[in-house]
Amino acid sequence: MHARGILTAALVLALLPLTLTPAGASGHHGPVQPSLKRNLVAYYDFGHPVHGDPGRERDQGRSGTDIHLVNGGSQMRVRDSRRGHVLETRQISPATAGNDDWKAGVYGPDGVPTLHAFNAVRETTVMGWFKMTGENPSPNSGSANPDDRYGAIGLAGVLSGNSNGHDVRALLELITVEGEMKVVALGRRIDGSSSQTFAADADWQTLLPQDTWVHLAATFDYDDGTMALYRNGRAVPGFYTLTGDPWGVAGPPEPDTASPSDPRGIKIGGSYPQNTKEGNPCNCRMDELMFLDRALTPGEIRAQYVRSLR
Repeated sequence: MHARGILTAALVLALLPLTLTPAGASGHHGPVQPSLKRNLVAYYDFGHPVHGDPGRERDQGRSGTDIHLVNGGSQMRVRDSRRGHVLETRQISPATAGNDDWKAGVYGPDGVPTLHAFNAVRETTVMGWFKMTGENPSPNSGSANPDDRYGAIGLAGVLSGNSNGHDVRALLELITVEGEMKVVALGRRIDGSSSQTFAADADWQTLLPQDTWVHLAATFDYDDGTMALYRNGRAVPGFYTLTGDPWGVAGPPEPDTASPSDPRGIKIGGSYPQNTKEGNPCNCRMDELMFLDRALTPGEIRAQYVRSLR
């Protein structure tokens, strides 16, 4: 081969990886930060319907806990201009008491065995991408007062071991604190006992502006009784709503863990994933929801945020 031909071939080979790389590709190998994989109990990217049942989403975590897309089925898996396939949740009948709201999750009255990793767990993380798309908080469909609103906006959480579909072990959501809606981490160590809430200082609409994708994370340490919130990879200043020791972690035995019971499920976009009633619906879109059996470090949360940017 002539020298010019060799040079041309070499240039073509050198340029091939660039030519075949899609525009905007990040260069990351997979959507999950490697240090997270071992503790990633459940993970939903809403691009993996269960084969033969598109009204369910396949778990991409280690537990195999598939979830139901409640009331909306496959219609809830929508195409977003920024993030591709995502989950859409919303209130359907604001003026009628019922259970037709679009939400997602799984529920087992005797516990969900595939979520055993959260049985007597010492730490937990809940995180994902969220976008407010409609009226939040929603009108309270169970109230006769048309001006009444729900006191919370459901995002995502792990239910407690004796939950009726509402009570949780670890929850990321918005609730009313001292008369103001706040982004919170809400945790409960012992089934049926007191919860504790860590609420963000900032106004919730500043943290979650309308029609804007935001990455949120909440960590829970049941041994030392602490929680933390993160927005777009950065810690969010906040405060605990209860003083004292609501989780009962002071004194022996050590370490302290959550109750030795399998959670009754996962709730996403509102309470009652078994669909017995409507509760705290979210007019939202969600993506890349993760439930881990470890409290991630600030660096890991930052790295996962950067890795999942689109």
